[in-house]
Amino acid sequence: MRGFRFFVALLTCLCACGAKAQVALTANALIYSTEDGMAIPDSASQFTIKHIVISGNNRTREATILRELSFQEGDEYALNALVDKFAETKQQLMNTGMFRSVIVSLKSLQGYDVYVAISVVERWYIYPIPFIRVVDRNFNEWVVKQGMNLNRVNYGIKLTHNNTTGRNDKLELYFVNGFTKQVAIRYNNLFLDKAMKWALDFNVAWGKNHEVAYNTINDKQVAYKNNDEFVQSFLRTGIQVSYRRAIKTKHTFGFSYHYDNVDDTLFHMNPSYSRQNKVVRYPELSYTLRHNNVDFIPYPKKGYIGEVGLVKRGFNSQMNLWQLTTKGSAYWPLNDKYVFNLRLVGVLKAPFRQTYITKHLMGYGDMYMQGYEYNVIDGVAGGYGKVVLARQLINTAVRIPSKKIERLNHMPIAVYAKTYGNMGYVYDPKPGYNQLKNRVLYSSGVGLDFVVLTNFVFKLEYSFNQFGQKGIYLHHRDHF
Repeated sequence: MRGFRFFVALLTCLCACGAKAQVALTANALIYSTEDGMAIPDSASQFTIKHIVISGNNRTREATILRELSFQEGDEYALNALVDKFAETKQQLMNTGMFRSVIVSLKSLQGYDVYVAISVVERWYIYPIPFIRVVDRNFNEWVVKQGMNLNRVNYGIKLTHNNTTGRNDKLELYFVNGFTKQVAIRYNNLFLDKAMKWALDFNVAWGKNHEVAYNTINDKQVAYKNNDEFVQSFLRTGIQVSYRRAIKTKHTFGFSYHYDNVDDTLFHMNPSYSRQNKVVRYPELSYTLRHNNVDFIPYPKKGYIGEVGLVKRGFNSQMNLWQLTTKGSAYWPLNDKYVFNLRLVGVLKAPFRQTYITKHLMGYGDMYMQGYEYNVIDGVAGGYGKVVLARQLINTAVRIPSKKIERLNHMPIAVYAKTYGNMGYVYDPKPGYNQLKNRVLYSSGVGLDFVVLTNFVFKLEYSFNQFGQKGIYLHHRDHF
């Protein structure tokens, strides 16, 4: 009776797939793959995953790939449920950033046993590239306010290996000269157990600066600069332990130490710069919970991301900060071309009585509103919301002749046109000489997003705000 049910289910499968599928019952014939996108009929019969074969992983260890699968050998699924697992697995493997392409196939059926094949094409992992970066908060500020002053450029070399030991671990080395002198090393994903649930990250950075921002006036940073001498020397070191029991949720616990030796002049120019004098030093504890369920991390078009972070900086009256940060972003595909995105971010600091260096909020890093690129807004509480409607214009690949290195001969490129709007608010009990605090802010604009090599995102935007300020701005990826 069981054999008869299997025969009926398989016959239905063959009829439904038709000419689209290559069908056979031998171990050498393909029945279904994520590349073909064929429909599999619903069946109540349970099939057991007997064996998983992985190919194409020249650098990546097989255990690293198996860690990301939505199924394992010995699991039982109906055929249609197994197809869903294949799609989830392809999405997750692509989101590791290790592969250029992934195909998950139902290679053969033998009785109620399923044989699965996973074929991957690895990315190029080693990037010894020149490092060139302006010291200003963003590219536009360097162009407009600093007149493209080359003296305000850091240069050097950045060595990156995105799959150092084949376990999706990342090693970065920075050697920076120019306006800032810096040497840094960062290593992520040193796994501590065979199940690859616990991992260790660490980083160390040492450097010197000719310029330090010491205050915010008229919603712009004011800096103290000395071209002949360094006004700041710093040391940053940290260690993080992360726990990822399943695939989409990750817990990270961190400890870091910050040391800044700053010129005395800064404390005279702004007595609220810090409660410490000359040397600013403090330990920091952190915890982050992140849930990621999107189809493609560099440029999502479906799914959602959520993150909650808690930071404790300092443990005495000289440095005492609690900070809670929440982030959420959701993506809805409207059809094959259009996607709608809603992003919300909120920050709360306690106690409200903070110094200048612990009140940075809007305009730092990826915490910004389009249309306010030239401004910073310091405070102890605030947040913003963003809505984006994007349409895909181009999705292609450029062929680059490279017979020796196959991974370099294929450069994916996608271009999206978009329109967007922002609304935000920052609260500060002592706003000082700043007008953007303690009021609702909004802006909007249009732009183009360029996705190159699947994981490099560049944004060209024309934005305008409620005060009539407008301009063209360039950003790199700002997804958290």
